[in-house]
Amino acid sequence: MKNILTACCVLLAASLPAQASETAEIQMKTKTCVQCHGPDGNSPSPEFPRIAGQHQDYLAKALRDYKSGVRKNPIMAPMVANLTPRDIEEIAEYYSKQKGLKTAPH
Repeated sequence: MKNILTACCVLLAASLPAQASETAEIQMKTKTCVQCHGPDGNSPSPEFPRIAGQHQDYLAKALRDYKSGVRKNPIMAPMVANLTPRDIEEIAEYYSKQKGLKTAPH
């Protein structure tokens, strides 16, 4: 039992730097998103959409469409211009996993 516990602790400790690295990486990729959409995708301003909790495929398609020019937006176009396909997928995945704000039923 002691060996199993030790092995679990070693595995957990080994995964912490990777998780910290992943967190730092997504923070770098979303630093421009945060300015308008907020750190977790729940925009503090009604001027910008809340993207937290949206479907990953929807977010990825929207980003690809802004990048290709299919969706035209003078703010979003330069924001996505340098994103790689991998960046787009990772950003979409990140925001899809964030908790969206709940609104009261009307």
